[in-house]
Amino acid sequence: MNAKNCCVLIPSLSPDERLPQYVSQLLEGGFGGVVVVDDGSAREYQEFFDRIQTWDKCHVLHHEVNRGKGAALKTGYAYIEKNTEFDGVITADSDGQHTVKDTLNLASLLDEKEQCLLLGSRDFSRNSVQVPPKSRLGNRITSVVFQLFYGPRLPDTQTGLRAFVRGLLPFMQEIGGDRFEYEMNVLIRCAVVKLPMKPIAIDTVYHDENKGTHFHPIRDSWRIYKLLLGGFFKFMSASVMATVVDFALFTLLNAWVLPMFMQPVYLNVLGSDLRVVAATLGARAVSAVLNFKLNENFVFNLKKCRGAAGRYIILCVLVALVSGLTVGALSALLPTVSSTLIKIPVDVTLFLLNYRIQQDWVFKNRIQEEK
Repeated sequence: MNAKNCCVLIPSLSPDERLPQYVSQLLEGGFGGVVVVDDGSAREYQEFFDRIQTWDKCHVLHHEVNRGKGAALKTGYAYIEKNTEFDGVITADSDGQHTVKDTLNLASLLDEKEQCLLLGSRDFSRNSVQVPPKSRLGNRITSVVFQLFYGPRLPDTQTGLRAFVRGLLPFMQEIGGDRFEYEMNVLIRCAVVKLPMKPIAIDTVYHDENKGTHFHPIRDSWRIYKLLLGGFFKFMSASVMATVVDFALFTLLNAWVLPMFMQPVYLNVLGSDLRVVAATLGARAVSAVLNFKLNENFVFNLKKCRGAAGRYIILCVLVALVSGLTVGALSALLPTVSSTLIKIPVDVTLFLLNYRIQQDWVFKNRIQEEK
């Protein structure tokens, strides 16, 4: 995509001379427009915004108070969607970390016919002397956790240099989060709806070991990791809730309801009582439906997902079979070990796999289905 068809969006809080320098270089590079969002900067910083506002192809939006980077980005998205006709949108930071060369490269890689998110990816390897140790360690941990719970391998999860086509503007505005956690939420949502994310190598630039950043290490890291791990803990909560309902319904049916209507009937299969079997199946049917709806609406937060119910049933049957066969086989190999002890690590492993399988297959959903 030609740079003249792209708009660069820059959220900014308390900028310095690097902001107007960067905007000027972007215009010289051929970008069709630049939108800067002043996220509640104090009066002494207004001279930078006022200067930019006077330039052709530039527009400055203002928040009266600081609302956060996510809110600033969404303010810019709304303006670009309603007031411009640019085919591509590129977000960049105002602190000089993103070079015009890299910004132009992302623009050239955009294809208006392809819905994807391009991510400017810095070099966080040990060979990169530009990266402060804390930033390198933090990004590596976040990258590993993201891949573990969501699948895609993203070398740089904290990059602010991102590019996408105009058609994704409504999607980007619907994603929750107003501060630094918004950018992580975007990555999570893209992974959930299977929107391709493509890391693009960029220069690694840090000024004064990134001391000018507005990122709060404790507060903002907590928000980010709460998002990263939130889905899995929701999955655990839904499973616990379904288990409690299953146990409670089984007890109610077996001890109170069924005895009112039927006498014990023993089957020839292991001498099982028909009432126990009926109570088990009845409770499991209700708890399975509850677990499915919780996962669909609470855990994975999908509006609609075609075929999910059928895939969920198949997965439940397969997990039960794998659990039973594995525990049985290991019990035969380890006759001195209790089957209950063997079952614990087997089912914990299956639970972790279950989460990823439900995310990637049962509740698979593409962005086209969300519209």
